[in-house]
Amino acid sequence: MSKGIIIRLTGTLMLPLVLFFNGYLQDVRMPPVRFMFYNVENLFDTFDDTLKDDDEFLPGGLRRWNITRYNRKINAVYKTIMAAGEWNPPVLVALCEIENRKVLEDLVSGAYLSKFNYSIIHEDSPDQRGIDVSLIYRKDLLEIVNYQYWMPSYPDKNDFPTRSVLYTRCVILKDTVHVIVNHWPSRRGGVLAAENQRSGFAEMVRSKADSIAGINAGSAKIIIMGDFNSSPDSPVVKSLTAGEGSEVSLFNLSENVSEGSGTYRYMGTWEMIDQVIVSEKLINCKDGLYTDSNMLRIFKPGFLMKKDPKYPGESPLSTYRGYRYQGGFSDHLPVLLDLKIRHDDQKE
Repeated sequence: MSKGIIIRLTGTLMLPLVLFFNGYLQDVRMPPVRFMFYNVENLFDTFDDTLKDDDEFLPGGLRRWNITRYNRKINAVYKTIMAAGEWNPPVLVALCEIENRKVLEDLVSGAYLSKFNYSIIHEDSPDQRGIDVSLIYRKDLLEIVNYQYWMPSYPDKNDFPTRSVLYTRCVILKDTVHVIVNHWPSRRGGVLAAENQRSGFAEMVRSKADSIAGINAGSAKIIIMGDFNSSPDSPVVKSLTAGEGSEVSLFNLSENVSEGSGTYRYMGTWEMIDQVIVSEKLINCKDGLYTDSNMLRIFKPGFLMKKDPKYPGESPLSTYRGYRYQGGFSDHLPVLLDLKIRHDDQKE
């Protein structure tokens, strides 16, 4: 057999192996698309907004907020985002308790995050204290097709103005994902406080998810994330995943978090109030982006924690404990959701 024939045969036999291993290595080596949600605990600037109740976060206010503390807070949020991405920061970071666009600009325009090409989505909400939901995203990796802010039409909304819900339609790796970011009314005054408001938000989000699924013939990839100020087993959160008569099945990945874990610690007890809920299409996807409960985790590095001075164990190292300044990060821990690529010819 001539040398030329041997070379041609070898090339013919090797081509399928090369293609296989190239595809395999691409699947193995491609880092996951990481989304992050983080309640950053009162990220206020130092300027007085005369239209909002921000007096306690002014240099002369109860918390003695000043430029030094503000810069330290910006650095704390930056450090958390970078560490959460293992120095390749998340593609999308959803944030709540943001005062305004300026604090986001200071965050993404700083010497560190600026090189990752983050863009901002933010809109002032009706919240009396001026805290909003927002997100930053790496525009070289993710495209925002459109976004909207939603507010439910419950009867007493004008008496209790609160945060809006942020909806974005994203394209990433040629796949469309619908992201809904929440910060439901707080439980100040007790667990039952503002329960009617939270129910109004749940009904709205469930209805919007059904509408998105209906437009997309039930195949929409939907991620609902945020601080729900309720646990996964509460009736108001359960109503989101109730599937009877709905256009889309939703699954709360946060239900599988191990007992004794959570994102917020109240009187020594962990609560999982920062959650991620996804549509069935993201779990049972045969082609494109997918996720599952194993790809959701609470981000809990040691630098975000501190020994609790009152109860056994550790708590998040917050910026304030009551009105006492600690100089920490937040009273909540972030949650991270990874998305990976699956091809329709890829075997499990």
